[in-house]
Amino acid sequence: MAKGGRRYPLVVYTRMMNRWWPAIFMLGLGLLAVAWALRNWGYEEWRWLVFSSIGGLSVFLGILLLVLRRSAYVQPFSDHLRIVTPFLRLNVSYRRIRRTSMSNIGALFPRQSVSAWRAEIIEPLAKMTAMVIDLNGYPMSQSTLRLFLSPLFFKDKSPHFVILVNDWMKFSAELDSMRSGGGAVAVPKPKALQNSILSRLPAKDK
Repeated sequence: MAKGGRRYPLVVYTRMMNRWWPAIFMLGLGLLAVAWALRNWGYEEWRWLVFSSIGGLSVFLGILLLVLRRSAYVQPFSDHLRIVTPFLRLNVSYRRIRRTSMSNIGALFPRQSVSAWRAEIIEPLAKMTAMVIDLNGYPMSQSTLRLFLSPLFFKDKSPHFVILVNDWMKFSAELDSMRSGGGAVAVPKPKALQNSILSRLPAKDK
């Protein structure tokens, strides 16, 4: 089994879910309150049942988004890169990767080249650094990938992925290490451990 490295949450999904789950959850609570009021005021049963059903569904969706907000991530393995979202689990073999490069989200998706609603999503991310992974081919059809992945994974129609994580420097270093066969990036030994080893050495005579 391929050895896995650290999981890096995908910022596009975490930001989107952090933005939407409180609104959906509070909307659900509001609808449940309306349903309770309609029932107490003696309205027809079907009226408050409609509000309570929609409210309950909204509360459930809000909690679901809260739970899933960190379920989207990338993870380097010894022979492939794994991309996981709430609707897709994709393994990209390193043999498909031609090269990687870094660029700001704002440069990859200029405001004048995207729709208004997408520009609103990009604006708070514009100064963040993303990794562009150029491929010699997708592991599945591009139309299927665009159906299940965020539009911010694709800057144009060439085979590639735009990967945005908070700690892009560690992700880049670990991915390069895995691709070169070095495994996960080594963690330096704590100074306390180093000192304890040195303390066992015999002291020189004065």
